[in-house]
Amino acid sequence: MSRGTRFGLSAALTTPFDAEGRVDLPRLVAHARDCLAKGCDTVTIFGTTGEGASLSRDERTAIFEALIGGGVAPDRLVCAVSETSIGEAVLRARTALEADAAAVLILPPFYFKGPSDAGVFDWYAAVFNGLGAAARDVLLYHIPSVTEVPLSLALVRRLADAFPGVVRGVKDSGCDWAATEKLLAGRGDLEILVGDERDLARAVRNGGAGAISGMGNVCPARIRRLAVDGVDDPAVYELVDAVVKVPVTPAVKALVAHVTGDAAWGRTRAPLEPTPAAAAAALAEVHDRVFPDARPG
Repeated sequence: MSRGTRFGLSAALTTPFDAEGRVDLPRLVAHARDCLAKGCDTVTIFGTTGEGASLSRDERTAIFEALIGGGVAPDRLVCAVSETSIGEAVLRARTALEADAAAVLILPPFYFKGPSDAGVFDWYAAVFNGLGAAARDVLLYHIPSVTEVPLSLALVRRLADAFPGVVRGVKDSGCDWAATEKLLAGRGDLEILVGDERDLARAVRNGGAGAISGMGNVCPARIRRLAVDGVDDPAVYELVDAVVKVPVTPAVKALVAHVTGDAAWGRTRAPLEPTPAAAAAALAEVHDRVFPDARPG
């Protein structure tokens, strides 16, 4: 995906595990290929939905290599970076960018809570300077429910102005439409990607560039209409309403298990736990009711 190409839809790829808790590389590759075939422009690996913070460096390397070896071009991959160390963040981002990944999605440093905008700016600036000539296509990840380190519009604009050609955009997973509106209004040439599918179509109608979407694992063709065409889909919104009532990452995996007919997708890695059977059945019921033409398996 070239910088001149609108971002579109990326599935926030979920990570399958085998019965021994190891990353199931064949399942992951097949799922990535399926998401791309069904409407995703890219897939995002190592993110929140992918339990990226629970994956070791060796596992991340194995995943990247398996995807490339399985026929997924590097420019169809977005790589999330969740590190508190500047040095580790530089290493992970450089590895992805030098392998021609489409973009890197970089979380702010999340261990120390409540840092100032100035402190977070200094952290990102050190990462970008550490990347040197490799720095490009950076997406800033605003997900305060996880990091407790929000990215203000003033901070985003300061980073974009200080590092032109480096900061490409923002993944806004704040789930706060009023804040999203301000981000869209002040975006300039930045690409704003909205994580909450219920706000996605209206964001696109107001200048949003697409999404990195957990539900892209489940119904990518339907999510594409929101993320690319800006068309509302009440069925998607009803399913998302059901998903957010339980822990979201296990819920997405439960839905992937349902739509594929492969129960192994329900496995998670500690500290996350699989969606309980009753809750998974309730999610499946909502899915089948709002998408009556979809056939699991």
